[in-house]
Amino acid sequence: MTTPRRWLATAALLLPAAAHAQSTARPFDLSIANIMRGPELFGREPQNVNWSADGLWIYFAWNPPGTKWDEPTRPYRVRAVAGAVPERLSDAQMDSVAPYIADGPLSRDGLQRAVSARGDLYLIDTKKGTARRLTETLAAEGDPRYSTDEKQLLFTRDGNAFTFELATGLTRQLTDIRSGPAPRDSARATGQRAALERQQRELLEVIRDRQRADSVQRAERLASAARGLQPTYLPTGERLAQLSVSPSLRTAVVLTASTPAAAARNTQVPNYVTSSGFTEEINGRTKVGDATARFRAYRLDLTTGKLTALHVIAGDSTRVAAQVRFMGWSDDGSAGLLSAGTPDFKWRYLTSVGDAGSVQVVEALHDTAWVGGPCGGCMGWLPDGRVWYASEASGYAQLYAAQRDGSARVALTTGQWEVERAELSADRKWFYLHTSEESPFVRHLYRMPVAGGAREQLTRDHGGHQAVISPDGKRMADVFSQANVPPELFVAAITDAARTQLTTSTSDEFRAGKWIRPAIVKIRASDGIEVPSRIYRPQDVGATPNGAAVIFVHGAGYMHNVHDFWSSYSREYLFNHYLASKGYVVLDMDYRASAGYGRDWRTAIYRWMGGRDLADEVDGSRYLQKELGIHPERIGMYGGSYGGFMTLMALFTAPKEFGAGAALRSVTDWSHYNHGYTGGILNLPQDDTLAYRRSSPIYFANGLEDPLLMAHGMVDTNVNFQDIVRLTQRFIELGKTGWDLAVYPVEDHGFVRPSSWTDEYSRIFSLFERTIGPNGTKAKQ
Repeated sequence: MTTPRRWLATAALLLPAAAHAQSTARPFDLSIANIMRGPELFGREPQNVNWSADGLWIYFAWNPPGTKWDEPTRPYRVRAVAGAVPERLSDAQMDSVAPYIADGPLSRDGLQRAVSARGDLYLIDTKKGTARRLTETLAAEGDPRYSTDEKQLLFTRDGNAFTFELATGLTRQLTDIRSGPAPRDSARATGQRAALERQQRELLEVIRDRQRADSVQRAERLASAARGLQPTYLPTGERLAQLSVSPSLRTAVVLTASTPAAAARNTQVPNYVTSSGFTEEINGRTKVGDATARFRAYRLDLTTGKLTALHVIAGDSTRVAAQVRFMGWSDDGSAGLLSAGTPDFKWRYLTSVGDAGSVQVVEALHDTAWVGGPCGGCMGWLPDGRVWYASEASGYAQLYAAQRDGSARVALTTGQWEVERAELSADRKWFYLHTSEESPFVRHLYRMPVAGGAREQLTRDHGGHQAVISPDGKRMADVFSQANVPPELFVAAITDAARTQLTTSTSDEFRAGKWIRPAIVKIRASDGIEVPSRIYRPQDVGATPNGAAVIFVHGAGYMHNVHDFWSSYSREYLFNHYLASKGYVVLDMDYRASAGYGRDWRTAIYRWMGGRDLADEVDGSRYLQKELGIHPERIGMYGGSYGGFMTLMALFTAPKEFGAGAALRSVTDWSHYNHGYTGGILNLPQDDTLAYRRSSPIYFANGLEDPLLMAHGMVDTNVNFQDIVRLTQRFIELGKTGWDLAVYPVEDHGFVRPSSWTDEYSRIFSLFERTIGPNGTKAKQ
């Protein structure tokens, strides 16, 4: 038996006192070079937050204020009390504590938790806070679960399932899964060769004796094998993806993935700046529409080793899945839950698989565009044997429950808002839900009985909350932020609005700045829909408007950026302040396809990226023209990734509404992007040429009229550098002028070096100053 208290007295690195000092009186240096220092300035968000089993400590990954930009986050812990100071942990300390902060299933009486930590298995006594180590091997053991009678612990090792008898410590292997095909006896000879064998047997006694001995040995070998564990051979060309044994120990679900097709081809990204001095190739991804893996589900009978196909796509044996995930067993082990998606992205099937192999559809969710939305993995079993899951069936991601055959479905939550995260409490009496119920602009934690009904709001402060409940269910560790305050770790009782701050991540220098909470305005689009937008006004930062404006376009397409909590576009938030301080109005829109507004908003770009989403940005330009009197030629645009794509489409297809643009790490041709993201939105390039042609900027390059800056990392493994190179060649062949390309030899899709960020955003600002700015060419027209 071990306990973490043995090392609690070990000296740990404490935060420097400066982390809690008062902000300096020196004014903040609002310069591009300073704000592009990134996390050195505004801090690192506490991540991977976990409670200790005894609820005394909160563990998380973090760095204290002012840590150098390239320093990886380190493990910390802090007592869950007011006035506690975070302590840095060594690797040895983390090894010791790993079992106590790992998650895993509880026994029915709640007294023990089974966990896997650092590749070994442990039983945690939840009352005493002690651990019993069950394995210590070089192989990694994972996915511990109790058998139905809780006398054995099921786990996986090296692609097979095992049990550990808790009373005796006996370990027994349950499966022997091997790659196919299964071995076969040598084929019988025919024709001339068979005649020669018959002659040998007829003439020679030694041959007859050998064959007789071989027959006896083979019979004995087969009889011995029949008494032992039967090997299971996967179909040829398939590899094991997931394995889960039922708590009843009678059956298992086996998921396989097909081996990559020989015809599939990966992109190659040249890396020029290397320690070897030679250009080195980075093996990248495939492109949309190329051959991809397919997934299949099987039932494995543990008594016979027989593998039987499970048809989890609406019972149709001819259809395979683009992805299958096993989501868990019911408490009594009588059924498992599978989630499968079709290759065309338009169906998601939730199916229950009975212990005997029966398959029943819980929900068949169809979308004429593509199935998606938040909380995609939110599903599981309720204590009463029903299935719970999140679905966009109503148009918004909400929770439902149904019998395992799909009958008696009930909505556990309803409304024109979204469930973003859902999980059952440790005692399985409550759901803990992170939702946008109050408004799309905040995120709160709620508690709801598993049967549904009234929700109790557990967080109070206006902003964004990401809370983790303590083991006893009485407190929460809450990573909370506001629009102008980066995330910090707090602790609070779930019945009390008061909270205690446990970390200070921002530098004194950052806290000296005057950071605004951008006003949220709703811009009426041309189709009558109101589009939420954040606006940074020069007056808000003590500056005088210069008559120009900039529209910032967030990336990822399906992302939420107009809200009252800290943006993942942290540097852009600061850069928008910088622009406002120079007199520019800045508009940041949650255009159609952004996250947080339901299914219709999400899928508004189906078969046409750069259609309704770009129309919203054009409507943003017209809002600036109408409400603030800004001339369209003095409205600029910038953004990265999807935002870069949108900037290109704006300048190529709506040049009369904008005067200049900066497109960063931009997709220029969607037929060159990846399969998982693009295939759902635009279908496949070989099947839907219209969707790809009207969505890809390279086809509209001739429409460029205004100054354009393009910036791209040369080792971008997401949007490959090839994208911008092809567009550049197109410009050359079209004889286009007024464009610039800035390349960053060592940067991937997400820049990391402050010098690269500074160079890039200095170029963006220079572009706006010389074009749409008060002394720029557009101001003189």
